[in-house]
Amino acid sequence: MSTHLLAIDQGTTSSRAIVFDRNLKPKGTGQQEFRQYFPASGWVEHDPEEIWKSVLATCKTALRKAKLKATAIAAIGITNQRETVVLWSRKTGKPVHKAIVWQDRRTADTCRALKEAGHEPLFTRKTGLLLDPYFSGTKLAWLLDNVKGARAKADAGELAFGTIDTFLIWRLTGGKVHATDATNASRTLLYNIHTGTWDDELLALLNVPRSLLPEVKDCAADYGVTDRKLLGASIPIGGVAGDQQAATIGQACFEPGMMKSTYGTGCFALLNTGERAVPSSNRLLTTVAYQLNGKRTYALEGAIFIAGAAVQWLRDGLKIIKSASETGALAKSADPSQQIYLVPAFVGLGAPYWNAEARGAVFGLTRGTSNRELAKAALEAVCYQTRDLLEAMQKDWGSSGSTVLRVDGGMTSSDWTMQNLADILDAPVDRPKVLETTALGAAYLAGLQAGLLPPPEKVATRWSRDKRFSPKMKPALREEKYAGWKDAVRKLLA
Repeated sequence: MSTHLLAIDQGTTSSRAIVFDRNLKPKGTGQQEFRQYFPASGWVEHDPEEIWKSVLATCKTALRKAKLKATAIAAIGITNQRETVVLWSRKTGKPVHKAIVWQDRRTADTCRALKEAGHEPLFTRKTGLLLDPYFSGTKLAWLLDNVKGARAKADAGELAFGTIDTFLIWRLTGGKVHATDATNASRTLLYNIHTGTWDDELLALLNVPRSLLPEVKDCAADYGVTDRKLLGASIPIGGVAGDQQAATIGQACFEPGMMKSTYGTGCFALLNTGERAVPSSNRLLTTVAYQLNGKRTYALEGAIFIAGAAVQWLRDGLKIIKSASETGALAKSADPSQQIYLVPAFVGLGAPYWNAEARGAVFGLTRGTSNRELAKAALEAVCYQTRDLLEAMQKDWGSSGSTVLRVDGGMTSSDWTMQNLADILDAPVDRPKVLETTALGAAYLAGLQAGLLPPPEKVATRWSRDKRFSPKMKPALREEKYAGWKDAVRKLLA
């Protein structure tokens, strides 16, 4: 009997695959990095063929390490870097161009023109998003307009569009299934999150033919079966969700008001708002958290572009640390009389500021400033930015009550950072025992579809905490430090 689940976690810099048992315990993992392409300033691309090869390789590695054959897998769940765009031939399955990555800024002028034409309120009302190069729609329009012959082939119905999940489903099923889920669709600027359909008015504004688009399904649904030649058996694909939504599911944030924050290269926080799509007055995004049994659950989302990347900058750019793991100890030994603020706007500021032109700055430097104070400033910046998001969410959500934040991602291994986060937020921070929450969410969706796992309200009781960090900082010091951060951001934006 097939009692295991295979989660494919296709990320921005690497692909991973994890085999879970029916109790959602990891049994085998494979991971492989792939190349990043930077063809021009602000442009970021991936080779879809390299991604495909890395996914297949990691799946085989995970099965081998779990000492299982493909016949032991009941279902596959897929989670992916969101907003990254692939356009390929329906006949050959070959991409017509490299994938344009979510970080890519080449469509900034397109977004600016749409804003100046007064279209942003329409996009925001229907999609919950802002007009920003971050999202998929303008990337797809760029491919159609700039790849030779793409527009004519698209109009003739010869091409297919998808985010990475859709491309992987197509390849895994041998071109039999062209589908995505509601969470990935909700990040395209083309999908009406209220009606649950591709929107003809938005398609017309971006000049995107409907024939390109995949079918939109629940997060737990029938996405076909894999070609048996790929892994050695035909395995059902039963779950799909964008990475941040999958992490929300993996953190069991199934009740309205629950919040998770993932700390990796950037930071992404989602607040479950239940059946209500809450419009933001504070420059947050309204998005689909998950869709099960045809019922959409919504979330408010805030994106911080630079979190762990600030620590990477200390290591690789300034070369004042040798490894990221040093930063907690350095921060702990920093001079408390120095209040240094690093505003890490290396690629602009995300929510709630959304200023693409901003660039990073350090405030408060003295002759006594060393790598200790800079390490502390880099870690504190993540905490201050999270408070920016939390306060914006509470204003939109209409709640100022205590929120318990569930955290995951690489930075959460630092106890100093998590304690400081709790102090700055004045809220408890919970770190789970299983930190692979993105893959865990994908595995759960697959297990739910396969009938191996119970519905959300029951599986939520299985979530277990590794450690809770409770606020300890004196209120006056907390507010003084946060006021200094707000002042630094004001100076930067000025």
